[in-house]
Amino acid sequence: MALYGGVGAMALPSELIVHIFSFLPDRDKLRASGVCSRWRECLFYPALWTHLKLRLCGGRNGGGSGSEESPRLEFMMRKFGSFVRELQLEFAPVEGYLNPLHGIDGRMEAAENDSPSPDRWKEAMTTYLDQVLCVLCSIRNNRNLQELNIYGDTCILQEEGILDSTCLNQVPQGAKKLKEIQQLFMELLSNSRQLKWLSSCFMLGVVTPCSLACLSNPSAVTLEHLSLLDNQLAPLITPSELDRLTGLRSLALDFADFTSNLCRLLASPHRAPLHRLSLLLNGAALEAKPLEGSASEDDWKALVRGSANMRVYLMALEVGSAELLMVLKPSIPLERIHLDSYSSLVSDAALELIAQQYNKTLSHFLLMRDDAGFPDLSVNRNEDPLVLLAWRCTHLTVLVIHGYTVWSHNLVAISRLRGSSLRVLAVSEESIDFDPDQSHYTEGDPVHNLVKEVSLGLGRVWHPSLDTSLVLSEPTQHFHRELGTFSQGM
Repeated sequence: MALYGGVGAMALPSELIVHIFSFLPDRDKLRASGVCSRWRECLFYPALWTHLKLRLCGGRNGGGSGSEESPRLEFMMRKFGSFVRELQLEFAPVEGYLNPLHGIDGRMEAAENDSPSPDRWKEAMTTYLDQVLCVLCSIRNNRNLQELNIYGDTCILQEEGILDSTCLNQVPQGAKKLKEIQQLFMELLSNSRQLKWLSSCFMLGVVTPCSLACLSNPSAVTLEHLSLLDNQLAPLITPSELDRLTGLRSLALDFADFTSNLCRLLASPHRAPLHRLSLLLNGAALEAKPLEGSASEDDWKALVRGSANMRVYLMALEVGSAELLMVLKPSIPLERIHLDSYSSLVSDAALELIAQQYNKTLSHFLLMRDDAGFPDLSVNRNEDPLVLLAWRCTHLTVLVIHGYTVWSHNLVAISRLRGSSLRVLAVSEESIDFDPDQSHYTEGDPVHNLVKEVSLGLGRVWHPSLDTSLVLSEPTQHFHRELGTFSQGM
C-alpha cells in the first residue's frame, strides 16, 4: 500500500520495518516473510526472535507423522535456534486424539470408537522423538539461552497407569533416538552460560538422573527456576546437584522427590531464600514412590525459617484423603492447592484441615472430580466445609468446584463472605443443587434467584459455569502452566 506522498512501504529504513514487525506474533511473522525478499530479510533479523513460543502438534487423532509441523519446526530452529534466548515449547504428539466434552468443565475423553492403534501410537511417538531431536540439535551450542521451558503433552497416550520412557523402546530406532536426545540435553546444559529458567515437564526420556550434573558452573550460579517433573521412578535431582544451585528461588518437583535431605539443604543460610515451591502429588505413582522419605514437619519449619516469603503450590492428582492428610503439614505455607481426581474422594475432614491450617496463606482452591456421582461434603454436618473454608481463608481469591454437590444457599453464603475479593468463583451448573424447602419461601425461578443473589454478594455479574482457562483439559498441563505463572510472580 502506498504511503502519503507516494512513498512506498519499501522505502522505509530496515530498522523501522524491523521495529514494526516486532509487534507481530510469531506465526504472522512467518507469513509476512513470504511477501518479498526485503521483508524476508528484515523478518529474519535476530532481534525479532529472541523469544520463541510454540505448540507442536502431531497427526490428527493420533495418526500422521506431523508432516505439516515438522518441516516448519526444522526451518525455524535452523534459522533461530542458535540465538534464541527464551524458548517455550509444548509437544503434543497426538493432538486431537481426545475430543472435548460438551460439558462445561473442559475435560477431555477419547473419541467414540477411535482408540489409538499400535501403528498410530508408534507414529505419534516417532513424531515426538524426531521433533525433540530437531530442537535439541539446534540449541545445544546456544550460549545465550536464558530460558528453556519444554512440556510434553504425552500422558494422554496412556490408557491406564504410568507411561514412562521405557515405552519409547517399542518405537523403531526408539532406543537409539532416546539415547541421542539424552546426550544432546546434557550437551545443552554443559554449553549453557546464563540459564535462568530451566523447566522440563513430562518430557518422556529427555531428563535422566544424571542430566543436571552436566550443568555448567556459570549456569549453576545464574539459575533461578528449576522444574523437573517426569514419570520416572528415580529422582531427577540429588542433594549434591541441588547444592550447586545457590541462587535458586523457585523449584518444581514431584512431591515424593522432595525428600527430607532436599528440604534441609534448601533451608541452609548460605543459600538464596526460596520464594516459590510447586509440588505434584500423583496418586498413581505412590506405590512405586512412597512418601516415607518426604519432608517432615521439622524439615518444613526449618525451610520456612530460612525462606520467610516462600509460598507453596500443590496439585494432588487422584490422591485419597488418607494420603492427603499425611502430606499436609501444618508448617507448609500453602498458597494454592488443586485437588483433582477421577474417582477418589476428598473428605470433609481434609477440607476442614486445609481451612484450619492454611487460613492465613491460602488464595487458590480448586476441587475437581470427574466421576458420575456428586458427593455432598456437608452431609451430617452443621456447616458446609466449603463455606467454612471461605470464612476462615481471608485471602481466598480463586475458588473452583466441579464434581461435588454445592447447595445453592451455601453458594450465596460464600459470595457474601468473600465479596468482591473473590475474583474467581467458578462452579459447574451440574454441581449446584437446590433445597426443595426453599421453594416455599422464595418466588420465581430458583436458578435466576441464585444468579441474582450471588451476583449481589460478589458485586459483579455471575453465572454458574466453569472457566476453561483456569482448569484445562489435562491436569498435568494445567499444573505446568500454572506453576509457570506462580513462579514468575516471585
